Amino acid sequence: MSDETYDAGMEVRREVLGDDHVDRAVANTTEFTEPFQDFITRSAWGSVWTRDGIDRRTRSCITLAILTALGRENEIAMHVGAALRNGLTSDEIAEVLLHTAVYAGVPAANAAFAIAKPIIEESQ
Repeated sequence: MSDETYDAGMEVRREVLGDDHVDRAVANTTEFTEPFQDFITRSAWGSVWTRDGIDRRTRSCITLAILTALGRENEIAMHVGAALRNGLTSDEIAEVLLHTAVYAGVPAANAAFAIAKPIIEESQ
């Protein structure tokens, strides 16, 4: 992929996740993790999150639902913050998690609610 893809990915990554998160990720990049950081910046942020097919709010809803369903609790907090930056309200995030409980299970959604609660409270 081109450097334009990397630059576009980094721009979207910063807009969605926030400068603090991205700055920490960049600062913590090592020779071992650099290929992965490059991959996610180009592929996830530069190719998928930049597509026109759906807006960022919808992408955040899908991301939260998938992370909850898969039990990827280490990523949920970051993407709750991203969802808020992408314009979702706390009520909408709660609806995404509640909806996910029906299809992915109450324990997964319960964990996601517990992770999301302090982030949402801090943002209000």
